[in-house]
Parts: sequence; C-alpha cells; structure tokens
Amino acid sequence: MRSLERHRDVGAYALGVLDEAEAFRFEDHLMECPKCAAHVTEFGPTTRQMMLYRRATPRVVHPMAQPGPQLLNRLLGEVAARHRARRRRLLYAVAASVVLAVGGPTLAMLAGGDSGGTASVEATDARSGVWAQVTTEDEEWGTQVELKVKDEAGPRACHLVAISTDGTEETVTGWNAPRHHTGENTMMGSSTFHADQIDHYEVRTAGGEHLVTLDPG
Repeated sequence: MRSLERHRDVGAYALGVLDEAEAFRFEDHLMECPKCAAHVTEFGPTTRQMMLYRRATPRVVHPMAQPGPQLLNRLLGEVAARHRARRRRLLYAVAASVVLAVGGPTLAMLAGGDSGGTASVEATDARSGVWAQVTTEDEEWGTQVELKVKDEAGPRACHLVAISTDGTEETVTGWNAPRHHTGENTMMGSSTFHADQIDHYEVRTAGGEHLVTLDPG
C-alpha cells in the first residue's frame, strides 16, 4: 500500500478497527514515520470516549445510533467527578504542606491518606535496558494510563499491554521509539479493565519482543 494510504490508516489503527494483517503492516510503517506515531497518541482521548459510549450503549442499539441524554449525563458526571477528585488532591496537598511546616506528622499522614484512586509503578529490565513507569487512575469506565519510557534501542514501534488477572490482554497505547533517544517518551492510554483487574503490564515491540514488565504488586 502506498505511503499516503498508510498515513490515512492512523485513525483506524488507533481505534482498533484494522484487521490483524493491516495492523501489522501499519506497525511497520510506524517504525519509519514519527508523524503517524504522534497521531496515534493523539487519538487516545477519542478512543476513551468511544469506549465509554460503547459501555453506555445496550447491545440492542445500532452501533451508529446517536448518543442520547444518558451518555451526555454520564460524560458530564465523569468530568465533574474528575474535577472534584483533582480539587480534593489539591486540598490534601496544601493541608499536608501546612502541617509539615508546623511539624505535625500525625495530621500529615491523615491529609495524604486519599490517593484519589491513582497508583504508580516503575521497572527497568536488565536484559533490554528499557525503563518504564506506569501511572494509573481508576475511572468509571476502566483505567486511564500515563506511560513514561526510556528506550535507547530505537527506532522501533512498541506497545504497552495490560494483562488482566484472568490472562486477557489489551493494548493500552502504542508509540514509535526514536533512534538513540536517551530521554523520556510520555504517552497517554486507557484500558477497559479496572485497576484491581490488572495483574501486570508489559512493554513489547510490534514484533512481540518483551522489553519490560511492570507489576503493580
């Protein structure tokens, strides 16, 4: 397929509607096209909203049905809940800083007790040398994920995969590791699994090579 047609496949790939063969060929294209790799990451918010729509829509409803008031209410509710959670975390952080300033360790522990459903885990693989950090936030529809990666062995296309406690796998996000890049790459992704359903995460190349495992413990 011509390069221009490959560029046009970025949306279909990000939304997971390409068949296996087309997805494999597009991943080969990603290794040589940083622009498409960036576009795949940019589709993260759209993918999350479509997953939310899918979960809010009964199976008997035609997939092209227009979103109704229930979906709008859920979206608005999610935004409001996220704003409240961020505000709570800000207030806890301010309270903790004030208590620490006056030397009150017991009250400081109370102020920092609500994590807002967020968790973070990092790991470095001794064989591949790849370092990764996953920060998650549990949502009503699943888990929102921020991934940071240091991978100096690029260029290569990679995936972050979430493996559930029953062994089911789901691709969280994909990216193209630049050539000999020593800094961090940061990507956003999401999973329909909730945090307590995820056993561990794996960073893999598009060809299936294992690079690093992150175990939330």
